[in-house]
Amino acid sequence: MNLPKPRAVLGLAALAALVSPLSAALKLGSPFGDHMVLQQGIPVPIWGTAGPGETVTVACAGQVVTARADAQGRWMARLAALSLGGPQELSVSAGTERVSLEDVLVGEVWLASGQSNMEFSVSQKVKYFAGVAREAEEIAAADYPRIRMFTGAMVKANAPQAEIAGAWQVCSPQTVPAFSAVGYFFARDLQRALHVPVGIINESYGASTAEAWVQREALAADPALKPMLDRYDAAYAKFRSDPDAASRYAAARAAYREAAARARSAGKRPGRPPRDPDPSQDQHSPTVLFNAMIEPVLPYAIRGAIWYQGESIVGGAAGVALYPKVQAALVRNWRQLWGEGDFPFYIVQLAAQDASSNSPEVRAAQATILSLPNTGMAVTVDIGEKHNVHPKDKQDVGERLSRIALANAYDQKIEWSGPAYASMAVEGGAIRVAFTHAEGLTSKGGPPRTFEVAGADGKFVPAEARIEGASVVASSPRVAAPVAVRYAWASWPEGCNLYNGAGLPAAPFLAPGPGNLGN
Repeated sequence: MNLPKPRAVLGLAALAALVSPLSAALKLGSPFGDHMVLQQGIPVPIWGTAGPGETVTVACAGQVVTARADAQGRWMARLAALSLGGPQELSVSAGTERVSLEDVLVGEVWLASGQSNMEFSVSQKVKYFAGVAREAEEIAAADYPRIRMFTGAMVKANAPQAEIAGAWQVCSPQTVPAFSAVGYFFARDLQRALHVPVGIINESYGASTAEAWVQREALAADPALKPMLDRYDAAYAKFRSDPDAASRYAAARAAYREAAARARSAGKRPGRPPRDPDPSQDQHSPTVLFNAMIEPVLPYAIRGAIWYQGESIVGGAAGVALYPKVQAALVRNWRQLWGEGDFPFYIVQLAAQDASSNSPEVRAAQATILSLPNTGMAVTVDIGEKHNVHPKDKQDVGERLSRIALANAYDQKIEWSGPAYASMAVEGGAIRVAFTHAEGLTSKGGPPRTFEVAGADGKFVPAEARIEGASVVASSPRVAAPVAVRYAWASWPEGCNLYNGAGLPAAPFLAPGPGNLGN
């Protein structure tokens, strides 16, 4: 098992925005609670507040460490690397005060974040848009007491926040309905394979943009990203300068609630509620989710992160073109703030859907994450639903993410990627495409489909394709001299059917040129 050493751990100076000054009462940071899972194998920061200057003692798993609260009452202690096990008690004391947390396990901890497909709950009874395939069966079977999930409240803020509401839940048929489905299936597959406790910190928010999850300083430092921050700041300043904006919105909300009640009593569907004029309460705005949902859990020790986001990209084609920079800024920003080096960061590439939000250009933008170290991408182009942005097959999403983790973070010898574009070569009137991760290359239900070729005019036409070993040869009688080839290059590439022997799908690609989705 690969247990990387952290490069750095944040010190008290970095906590200034994390924990606001409170009374002298001893208090732990909000991600800490009964039933939590602590990360094994690396130092574990524990933080909170106490009386200014007080000595705080933390005891867990045979370790006793101390820290002194600063002038504002903030403190952080660090447990040395913990060994797998539990349940343990973690106790914190300062003066005559003592806080004890029970049923603490030590295992593997992952952060799960993104928009609604990560928020998507196991049961439709919890989130109206959610509910996994075979929901009742999955809930009944969810008896995994060594899987725990912390679900942060869905909140936004203009400034960094100290705390977030949430509690650790032990996985059971009673609690799993509210779990992030992707987070749960990922954790379940890890737990089955590793036989260790698994904790998931779920910080997700529907319809959120990537820039909403990035720290202000990271956006401001990049000339390409700073304009989105400048636009937000101008909008926020305008809102703050209008003394009546908040009261007008409150009145509109009250009127809407009355109208909605009348509509429901008449058997009608209420219209949309009025929009909050405060841009800090818009999950599309930069930094607002980082401030409210990520900062409060920093720097809780984790193994890595899983991320499912991309349907919400503002700015049309220009926004899609900028997305790789936003995504890279997010990954680098989180890694720097967590202080654990280049921890694993695995994303879900968007599933097929007949909608512009799930375009091949968006998938190509997502795939640029693979240029960063220690990243991976779960391809889901084959498990979408034509008219549903929230496909119910989250089991395969979790399994594909867990395969990436098991192979790369835990050194298990399993296939973890579908066929990935490696190179192309023109052979007369055809193009040969070579793939990596292509052992057992096959096409389900007939010859390979959704391949297209183009000549010098750049006009793609459907191609006939055949598999030869670890490559596919594509051609069309309409293109005598092909120069380019692509696969599954559509929002809804109906019939895409290229897989490897492990049953993992090939990633869409366009070659040559930008947008290649190879590993």
